[in-house]
Amino acid sequence: MFDANISMDLVIQYGLQAVSGLLILGVGAFLARTAGQYTHRTLAKVEMEPPVRLLLVRAVKGLVLVLTLLIVLQQFGIQIFPLIAGLGVAGVGIGLALQGVFLNLFAGLSIIFTKPYRVGEFIEILGEHGEVQTIDIFTTKLKHIDQSIVVIPNRKIIGEILHNYGKIRQLNLSVGIAYGTNLEQAFGTAERIVKKNPRVVQDPAPIVGINQLGDSSINLSIKPWVAVSDFVPAQAELYQALVEAFRTEHIQIPFPQREIRMLHAG
Repeated sequence: MFDANISMDLVIQYGLQAVSGLLILGVGAFLARTAGQYTHRTLAKVEMEPPVRLLLVRAVKGLVLVLTLLIVLQQFGIQIFPLIAGLGVAGVGIGLALQGVFLNLFAGLSIIFTKPYRVGEFIEILGEHGEVQTIDIFTTKLKHIDQSIVVIPNRKIIGEILHNYGKIRQLNLSVGIAYGTNLEQAFGTAERIVKKNPRVVQDPAPIVGINQLGDSSINLSIKPWVAVSDFVPAQAELYQALVEAFRTEHIQIPFPQREIRMLHAG
């Protein structure tokens, strides 16, 4: 009878602890979900990249769940402070092993919050250049003109000199004309062709002028701005239009020539 009473007392005691633990877990899960939803609504009003918003929401939910688990362990009489100390020691080793991952994480958060560049902008860094496709927590992806993708770890970007072209780029076209050409006519034709192209941005205004006095030609420099995505097609279209217009208006585009004299000894 004595053993039966002890067994019944243990069942009641641990049964109540188990029920209370499950209730605490249920309440904790509800609070975690509520906190996550509130955090998501709050962050939705702030301009930030979706991966960061998702990370912060999960961090809040995870923090609430961890606190809930600690309360449940305490409910069962488990000393949580030695457990936390043990986890801290293990965390040092894990942190050293995942040092590169954490550096990428912190660098990604820094990039997303400070916004040195945004998706759709053209940047140049670490000898690489391209249009920013995505900014993730760990990496930044650039798209080259040839449609290839360059993946750069975020820790490589922080602290480096970054050239951000923004969402427009300046073309650097060069066309040679003969020395006898009417310069005003050539400038007017080039400006008309550039402004006529729908890909060219009118503000800032295109630049047309003399770039160099070559051996056989005056080299015109034509520098309009276009959207990043129009960089290649705009260049091809403008060169074709310039050649056709110069031919129509009889503006000569000279090619290199050499005069060779042969002397005969008398």
